[in-house]
Amino acid sequence: MKEVKKNITVGGKDDQNPAPDNQAAINEGKEHFGHHCQICHGLDGQNTGVPFATQMSPPVADLKSGDIQAYTDGQLHWILVNGINPSGMPAWKGILEDDEMWKIVRYIRHLPDKGSLGTPEVFKEEAEEHKQMESGGTPQHHHRPAGSKPESKH
Repeated sequence: MKEVKKNITVGGKDDQNPAPDNQAAINEGKEHFGHHCQICHGLDGQNTGVPFATQMSPPVADLKSGDIQAYTDGQLHWILVNGINPSGMPAWKGILEDDEMWKIVRYIRHLPDKGSLGTPEVFKEEAEEHKQMESGGTPQHHHRPAGSKPESKH
């Protein structure tokens, strides 16, 4: 299968990031990233543990790659605001505040090493069930009915 690349014009090249380049802003960006971005990009921004990342067309971007890191802060912010069509990258305008998106850009500039944060929680159980099925076992579901409490171990 031939990979089709589309040229996408990304605006915001000269826009300056107003978020301070300090640990507090990076931590806030990481928190927002965890709430909104990790489902596709993984906790580390490099798709670690995201089962569909390479199966999408185009594949989910590795945010620590040279191609992505070559964008200016303004361009990364523009992508967050506007999304990228026809990819799966949504526009966050109206969902996230502008300062939150700028802080996400700060976090993207300081991503950890690939795999260092593990698999997003949402995919851990799915991966475990997949391993059980591959080994011929039956997946064990640990879901409890809403409002129920875990069994006590006396």
